[in-house]
Amino acid sequence: MNLEKVKSVFFIGIGGIGMSALARYFHANGFIVSGYDKTETVLTSELITEGIAIKFNDAIEEIAPEFLNSATTLVVYTPAIPKEHKQLNYFVDNGFQVKKRSQVLGMLTAAHKGICVAGTHGKTTVSTMIAHLLKQSKVDCSAFLGGVSQNYKTNLLLSDTSDYVVLEADEYDRSFLQLQPYFALVTSMDADHLDIYGTDLEIKKSFQDFASLVRDGGVLLVSHKLNNSINSNKGVQKLTYSLDDEEANFYASHIELKNGKYCFDLNTPEGLFKQLTLGIPGLLNVENAIGALALAVLAGAQHQELQDALLNFKGIRRRFDYQINTDDLVLIDDYAHHPEEINLTLNSVRALYPNRKITGVFQPHLYSRTKDFYKEFAKSLSQLDELVMLDIYPARELPIEGVNSEMILDLVQLDKKMVSTKDDLYDHIKALNPQVILAMGAGDIDKEIQKLVSKFKEN
Repeated sequence: MNLEKVKSVFFIGIGGIGMSALARYFHANGFIVSGYDKTETVLTSELITEGIAIKFNDAIEEIAPEFLNSATTLVVYTPAIPKEHKQLNYFVDNGFQVKKRSQVLGMLTAAHKGICVAGTHGKTTVSTMIAHLLKQSKVDCSAFLGGVSQNYKTNLLLSDTSDYVVLEADEYDRSFLQLQPYFALVTSMDADHLDIYGTDLEIKKSFQDFASLVRDGGVLLVSHKLNNSINSNKGVQKLTYSLDDEEANFYASHIELKNGKYCFDLNTPEGLFKQLTLGIPGLLNVENAIGALALAVLAGAQHQELQDALLNFKGIRRRFDYQINTDDLVLIDDYAHHPEEINLTLNSVRALYPNRKITGVFQPHLYSRTKDFYKEFAKSLSQLDELVMLDIYPARELPIEGVNSEMILDLVQLDKKMVSTKDDLYDHIKALNPQVILAMGAGDIDKEIQKLVSKFKEN
């Protein structure tokens, strides 16, 4: 990739969480930045406010003149964009420098010390935690995050002094195989994206391929559960982390829940880091924190720095995100969109509210994922007390005949369960007299949650 002559960067799918971070990066570095997205979102509104022009029509005429010179324009696109996209085809047909998002991130990891976090779930939380821990230490870092940090209100962090760059290593479309990590962390390898991989075995192979990309002198850190499933190259140190397994190199001990927050000691090869308190709820986040703390220790962060930073960590937008938290009603918004993620999130909510009724609101994400895992979704959702489902969010996909939310609902073992339209969602939930609402999904359910919050506060 040649950036020497590039003056303008055009993003196709600019509103995506990963794409928007890159757009902000180029904008901050003095490039002219613009882009296309299908729909207006909170993120696109923020980018427009920051001075980045965005169009919501893929007509060639919508491309501004500054982006029509193939010698000075870089085009970045997400693999979620359909092949028939007019603007993408125009740029390809006319000899522009056109790159996938992952290729641009690969360039950044080649030029810096990349801290790359992979996993079918947990990677956004862990990478954001790592970035925060390093930002609050003398180590510092830049970061391209897969979620909006509540501490910094953005998904892009920049540093003038640190060579570390933290980012998510996305397994979708094998994107993470473009990266050149210095540190790599793998949280999980559950079956997912079977429309891309075909089999669980191919997913595992792809993660092993990712692990083999770690540079000489670097570190591969994996969840202890994956210790026998993934290996490192010669010249790369392999370490493990766990919630509480003493065979791991990094693990927690003396875990206690105090006033809704988890406190613990961190056992490391360098000694015991005592009295750490996690600023966000959820036992699943304690395990995420162990992985993030381990990486921060390896990068050189000190005990007191980590102690202060972990307590002050405020979480990520749409990750175990409290929207209402009163004595009468709790509403938690979470990005969970895989059966295993639902299990982890629900277990954490049960631990916090053992004697309260939990009402789930779930929007399935993708027809292909629903088709592949509808039985597993039903089993996970059956752990709720009652369930309201929305229709499937298609994202990049066309409908698959016979695949719908009812496939899941029919197998859910609950007395109170239903599929609702978005217009009727508040009325259906209100009629259930909820105590704790757990809203989950990776589609546009966040827009409906904001409507729910407004209506509950009105009433």
